[in-house]
Amino acid sequence: MKVHIYVEGGGDQNLTLTKCRRGFSQFFKKIVPSGYQPKIIACGSRMQAYNRFCTAIVQYRDVLCILLVDSEAPVADNHGSWRHLKVIDNWNPPSSATDDNAYLMVQCMESWFLADRKTLAEFYGQGFNLNALPKQQNIEKIAKNDLNQGLDAATRHTKTKGKYHKVRHGFDILAKIDPQKVAQVSKHAKRLFNLLSQ
Repeated sequence: MKVHIYVEGGGDQNLTLTKCRRGFSQFFKKIVPSGYQPKIIACGSRMQAYNRFCTAIVQYRDVLCILLVDSEAPVADNHGSWRHLKVIDNWNPPSSATDDNAYLMVQCMESWFLADRKTLAEFYGQGFNLNALPKQQNIEKIAKNDLNQGLDAATRHTKTKGKYHKVRHGFDILAKIDPQKVAQVSKHAKRLFNLLSQ
């Protein structure tokens, strides 16, 4: 079955949407069998991702449509993706949607970077301060604000790339990190990867 992933990110410019789409595509290529890669639809804002997903799940009956957005906050142990999105965004699932149609980056895309700190350090090179990153190994427990502050501090004095910037750096980093390492420390990511790698 074809899979379309409606992902939050990429802003509203063609160049940045392309970077988002390419970053997620290269990331998923590492876990999805050749010939079965999902089509990535970079949607810009999380609201646009939700709206486009809701339209697509009705329109494309022969496609598995997936919504992939930041959780923005910790996910309660007893909450599935849709229940969490109802609490955070007041979003309701389309009538035909199940939990197999919604997945979360907990607490945001950048959390995944901390699963592969070696690649993150190699991306920034000289001046990168690994010790400035949050020490918590369970990346899903790291508050978004703490993560952003840690990335800023870790990258502030890098020689070639400078301070972390989501559009300039984020999707390039995503393309390089190891999904297997992400799956080891993020149960929500593992759930998505298991579905895609079947």
